[in-house]
Amino acid sequence: MYLLIRWLLNAVALLIVAYIIPGVAVTSFAGALIAALALGIVNAIIRPILILLTLPLEILTLGLFTFVINAALFWWVGHLGIGLVVAGFWPALWGAIVLSIISFLIARLLAAARS
Repeated sequence: MYLLIRWLLNAVALLIVAYIIPGVAVTSFAGALIAALALGIVNAIIRPILILLTLPLEILTLGLFTFVINAALFWWVGHLGIGLVVAGFWPALWGAIVLSIISFLIARLLAAARS
């Protein structure tokens, strides 16, 4: 049940990102649900592999290259044609940052509600 609620709230967060960031658009709530699922899968499987492959660059930039990886994955999911449209790298960067902040806040609220 917790994962379902978190998935729905991340879809709402994606809608908020689309409202705030110019260059990021969501086609519908169903598109936001599918895009949130795709982002979750990509972040769970592909992101750790990319971080491991770019470990020297991660160390050199003190972890700031993670922003570039997050933006690239956000941009890539936006080009899959599943409900999320991202116009370029900079909207992807800002969209990924805002989505991370909103998702963090959602996770904190859900953790506080569970306890």
